[in-house]
Amino acid sequence: MRIINRKALHNYHILESLEAGIKLFGAEVKSVRAGRLELSQSHARIIGEEAYLINASIPPYQNAAMKSYDPQRSRKLLLHKSQIKSLIGRLSAGNLTLVPVAIYEKNNFVKVQLGLARSKKEFDKRKVMKERDHQRRVEQELRGRE
Repeated sequence: MRIINRKALHNYHILESLEAGIKLFGAEVKSVRAGRLELSQSHARIIGEEAYLINASIPPYQNAAMKSYDPQRSRKLLLHKSQIKSLIGRLSAGNLTLVPVAIYEKNNFVKVQLGLARSKKEFDKRKVMKERDHQRRVEQELRGRE
């Protein structure tokens, strides 16, 4: 199970990535394992000395006994103090953002891959799409000739 934030990969240049744990309720874990998670509008923020995942939507698990949690609530990310201090320094130094790139399961724990990212300009996005279309056409022509 791996849920990728395609919107983040489209809108940002990922400069560096790191892995963090996430603090979830039991019903949220089951919902994530079922693939019911929306990361497109989410981001991570450091508040005080702790990191949080904000705007990640995890809808309630249908068969759960506890259905009264807020699906949009901020969830605490589990990082070492040294990692948080390093991120604070990097985020304050430049125009960087902390975005969740993917959520996956590792050794029965739910992990978040965070990316230290810089926003793409509009012409960068168009350039990537143009290169992708060109590559697709070349592959189609090569398949057609064989």
